[in-house]
Amino acid sequence: MSRDYILQPFRALPELRIDYERELNEQQRAAVTAPPGPALVIAGAGSGKTRTLTYRTAFLLEQGIPADRILLLTFTNKAAHEMMRRVADLLGQEALRLWGGTFHSIGYRILRRNAELLGYRPDFTILDREDARQMLQSCLPERPKKAPAGVWPKSDVMAEVFSLAVNTCRSIAKVIEDQFEHLGEIAGRLAEVHRDYQERKRAAQVMDFDDLLSEWLRLLRDHPGVCERYQRQFQFLLVDEYQDTNRVQSDLIDLVAARHRQVMAVGDDAQSIYSWRGADYRNLWEFPRRYPEATVYKIETNYRSTPEILAVANAAIAANARQFPKTLAPSRPSGARPVRVDCFDTGQQAAFVAQRIFELHEGGTSLNQMAVLYRSHFHSLELQMELTRRRVPFAIMSGIRFFEQAHLKDVIAFLKLGANPEDDLSFRRIVRLLSGIGERGADRLWERYRSAPAAAGSGANVATRLEACLEAVPKKAHSDWPKLADTFRQLASLSSGRDPSPMIRLVIEAFYDEHLKEAYANYRSRREDLDQLCYFARQFQDLNDFLAQLALLTDLEAEEDRAWEKEDQRVRLSTIHQAKGLEFDIVFLIMLNDGLFPVGRSLGDPDREEEERRLFHVAITRARLELYLIAPLMRFGRGPANDPGLRPSRFLIEIPESLCDAWNLHPHGLDPGF
Repeated sequence: MSRDYILQPFRALPELRIDYERELNEQQRAAVTAPPGPALVIAGAGSGKTRTLTYRTAFLLEQGIPADRILLLTFTNKAAHEMMRRVADLLGQEALRLWGGTFHSIGYRILRRNAELLGYRPDFTILDREDARQMLQSCLPERPKKAPAGVWPKSDVMAEVFSLAVNTCRSIAKVIEDQFEHLGEIAGRLAEVHRDYQERKRAAQVMDFDDLLSEWLRLLRDHPGVCERYQRQFQFLLVDEYQDTNRVQSDLIDLVAARHRQVMAVGDDAQSIYSWRGADYRNLWEFPRRYPEATVYKIETNYRSTPEILAVANAAIAANARQFPKTLAPSRPSGARPVRVDCFDTGQQAAFVAQRIFELHEGGTSLNQMAVLYRSHFHSLELQMELTRRRVPFAIMSGIRFFEQAHLKDVIAFLKLGANPEDDLSFRRIVRLLSGIGERGADRLWERYRSAPAAAGSGANVATRLEACLEAVPKKAHSDWPKLADTFRQLASLSSGRDPSPMIRLVIEAFYDEHLKEAYANYRSRREDLDQLCYFARQFQDLNDFLAQLALLTDLEAEEDRAWEKEDQRVRLSTIHQAKGLEFDIVFLIMLNDGLFPVGRSLGDPDREEEERRLFHVAITRARLELYLIAPLMRFGRGPANDPGLRPSRFLIEIPESLCDAWNLHPHGLDPGF
């Protein structure tokens, strides 16, 4: 009779080089020194999550766990490098053999060693996004003359659909139903394209970014021997930002950890805000169900914000039913109470923010330490105009100012050409929207267009000259050209009123909306931008005044950029999603209105509304010293009489009045300029 006898390596009692008692607070220390077993660490905003993970890794190494038995998974290379550097600073060379990196980099490392089991050569290559787009385009032998819904999306849009399907383990049809409903009638054809794309990648011995996860998961599921080898090797798993994991990442973690069940997931359910790109908060929420023996640790001491700001942050998230309750506790001394400001309209909101920024800067606060946050990019439209007028330097976190975005410039080009039929730049921009027309084709068409006989009336003139160009139009654009000409003919019928808003609406509905669906994966948000442009234009009763205002603003922006090119100080303007992970001394949170924040499509949907509330919590916790919560009551008080009013956000109403100061604005008290 034989039996297995396991030789355990001799280990002397560890001599700890790190003074955990001194370096960590009580809650951090409890998580860092946790005994073996699964653990969920709920680390609130500003509580030292990275520090906790770093010291947990160091603690395991000091306990004698070999570095190559630890797997540290992060979401960004920056986070991985930072944690590996910190561990090396603490323990020196012992950290070099640690398996640490992003999910994708670890997947690549494992797939390299086992490629042949999946039908790949060890030297398979990785497609970057541009290469992947080109291969995907090659799966479309010829653009259909007319897809069932009148839409055949560009490769970037298809890539987004396919990526979501892979990472969330949903069918193409389900992804389209949930997030791309305008593609519903061609869901079946897109599924065929996806199958062809997968086959072409295998034939070419290449993987794209998503394959690094899905193929890693397939390797472990289809090859038990390989799976067992990595399960044995990785005795401890540490996962950063666990609330942002998608379905594939969660399955990978559970599968690799299945033997030892030594997984420590660190995250914050109150900061789960990325469901639109595949993250699933339920991975964190259901962790104790998947690991019934798990211990839940909470790290609630916040090192970022004042007690007054944290009181508002705690109140803001309290209404969410599905959460791990926690109370952020301050380490900073007391400061100013957050301020609630109800403005008459968005113009007054912009004036208040601009004036207050100036006052704070005059008082010694760096512009770099001030941020204006908002739910959607179009919410900053009036503020960008106001800051530009007042020569207050600012930077958009996305890098693109509202009027500089391609889809806005496209639509505005229609109005420019309608107003001035000789505007060659607008002409070229418009015709390049059509399939098969590049720069050279646009040049040829311009030569034909400008030599065509003119007609009376600007819009009619453009339409007539466009029709005269039809013979020179490439075949791919032939069917869309009459629609383009007809759009300008309809614009001519509206030009007598000179009101730009109906003209913008006409361009969107008669021509541009279809292009928007084809060209952009984030169709919804871009269409929302265009709707707001249309709404914004209602302030102007003359098209030329509207276009002149835009041109003057652009010129002022250029001057401001030159004037401040040697000056690094700029107020940050950002969506909340882009500001996650950042912090500022002063935060202005604008457009706090139902239907804007929370967004209208979330109202009545408990899951979406709770995610919007988490986003609100994230915004509040970006502030260190001062917080301004601002809600306008109208969009454009000086605009049309039928301008609809706005309701304050339900999130504002949920915050007890006793936690905020209320500032009442007096228009004559506002500084008219500085």
